Amino acid sequence: MNVNGTPTRTIWLADDGRSVQIIDQTRLPHAWEVITLRSMAEAARAIKDMWVRGAPLIGATAAYGMALAMAEDASDANLQAAHDHLYATRPTAVNLRWALQAMQDCLRPLPADQRAAAAYQRAAALCDEDVEINYAIGGHGLALFKQRWTERKAAGAERLNVLTHCNAGWLATVDWGTALAPIYRFFDEGLPIHVWVDETRPRNQGASLTAWELNQHGVPHTVIPDNVGGHLMQHGMVDLCIVGTDRTTASGDVCNKIGTYLKALAAHDNDVPFYVALPSPTIDWTLDDGIKEIPIEERDATEVTQLTGRTASGQIETITITPAGSPAGNWGFDVTPARYVTALITEKGVCPATRDGLAGLFGV
Repeated sequence: MNVNGTPTRTIWLADDGRSVQIIDQTRLPHAWEVITLRSMAEAARAIKDMWVRGAPLIGATAAYGMALAMAEDASDANLQAAHDHLYATRPTAVNLRWALQAMQDCLRPLPADQRAAAAYQRAAALCDEDVEINYAIGGHGLALFKQRWTERKAAGAERLNVLTHCNAGWLATVDWGTALAPIYRFFDEGLPIHVWVDETRPRNQGASLTAWELNQHGVPHTVIPDNVGGHLMQHGMVDLCIVGTDRTTASGDVCNKIGTYLKALAAHDNDVPFYVALPSPTIDWTLDDGIKEIPIEERDATEVTQLTGRTASGQIETITITPAGSPAGNWGFDVTPARYVTALITEKGVCPATRDGLAGLFGV
């Protein structure tokens, strides 16, 4: 996508052909900082500390982490150690497991002296595949957006109002994004669209990242507190909702950033379509009941008790917003049952959020 008018990906190989470069997303929206990863350990830290985030980008970074590991030591022991170290960084997003397995399947049969080159080639291919998947999701979502716009325009609407939660755009993937891909493609066709951007506490990934992305690309949008969405839906100010997913069960339950479930409930109560953009690597075919079976990451309480932003003097500072001694809980994700999802938008097409719907698309 565009950054200051320049097409940019979120992860790329450095000029030395070995190191990997990423955007430090913890510095956005106030600072643009590129970090160079030179080791598997640094790639693991980038994932764990959320310099990169979003299920597809986590997978891509893990793949390059394996490549960095093979450049250091291509032994069987280090291949397994790198896999285990990277796998432990984030428990919820299934793309991490998928990407690491893809790298192991590629590298394990090879002699040690061929593994480094093969690892870099496979990681680059996974990144390119992610871009293709997301572009295809954008196309299938675009058809739904156009259908909804035809309905709303006939009712006198001047624009399509879309609500999204967290960040499922370019910054969460290698390029295009998942939930934002149809938004970008709708906008790029010159069609009128406006995006309600949930701030997405506690990390504010909507206010900090989605808004920054949309601003860079020129898409009209408004940042709103997380609790406003239901009010907007009650007053006919949301035409559809679209979110991403970090893990989806074979039966269509969706695990996404905390607060997604509440948006789905409000959408259901107000007859607002609620779509989930779903790259196939985020489907966990081994699970049926998302509420019982998906591990929910619990993160550091400081993400709740502290905020970082730019002060009036221009300085970027972190402040504490809660009373000293008050504990805070920080669950990172929640699960939206399939019955509240209008449809899943995948690279293969659109389907109901059911086992039969997913199996029909992917032949599983």
